[in-house]
Amino acid sequence: MAPVQSSDTSEKGDYPWWLVALLVIAVALAAVIVTNEIFTQVFTVVLKGLGVTVFVTLVGFALATVLGLGVALMALSERAALRQVARFYTEVIRGVPILVLLFYIAFVGAPALVVTVNFLATPLITWGFMEPLVVRDISLMWRAIIALMIGYSAFIAEVFRAGIQSVDKGQVEAAKALGLTRYQRFRLVVFPQAIRVILPPLGNDFVAMVKDSSLVSVLGVADITQMGKVYASGSFRFFETYSIVAYVYLILTIGLSLALRGLERRLRRAERR
Repeated sequence: MAPVQSSDTSEKGDYPWWLVALLVIAVALAAVIVTNEIFTQVFTVVLKGLGVTVFVTLVGFALATVLGLGVALMALSERAALRQVARFYTEVIRGVPILVLLFYIAFVGAPALVVTVNFLATPLITWGFMEPLVVRDISLMWRAIIALMIGYSAFIAEVFRAGIQSVDKGQVEAAKALGLTRYQRFRLVVFPQAIRVILPPLGNDFVAMVKDSSLVSVLGVADITQMGKVYASGSFRFFETYSIVAYVYLILTIGLSLALRGLERRLRRAERR
């Protein structure tokens, strides 16, 4: 999960020829897709998985951000027990590959959750108020989303922790002197300043999740990669199919990376004012 480099060489006077080259390649491939019947067919099939990819990425990242913020606040807590739990969580989760975590949540965590829920709801099941939960009731898409949420929350927690710790302690002490509560200090003083530090790496993690969302295809979730895999296995058009799959992911990730760089430049200009 390597972060996208935020340095912009065009700010140093270098013309972004790399971007020009990418645009030329993108336009050339678009022309091939429009004029070649096979590429057009592959593109149409692969594009059917775009909605699933976007949904998995947006929902997974939103949940991971909320969970990561909670873990970061635990890591910064005055209570040693909470700090140790947060540290244990981040170290364990960051040490497990996303693909392994995906399999674990899908085939170990989901069945364990079903057993736990059925055990706790035994009286309700016995009296006929609810049906026993079965593993297939938890869709593979949501198992994948939960796995991405857990996997990325550990990295996002470190982003939040570093951003919050970057705020000058003197300002926090001044807020205490003014009688602000801990929540008010966080909402009015700490977070507005920390978010400028947090947003760039948070955006990097979002771009990385777009790419890692392709891993959900191993569970049969019909995302971009899975649609390409199914088409290629039936037509044996591997070159055309995976060229289109790579093309679609590049459009998504490079577009997001450029938007992220624009955001970073705006934040730097805002800091200079």
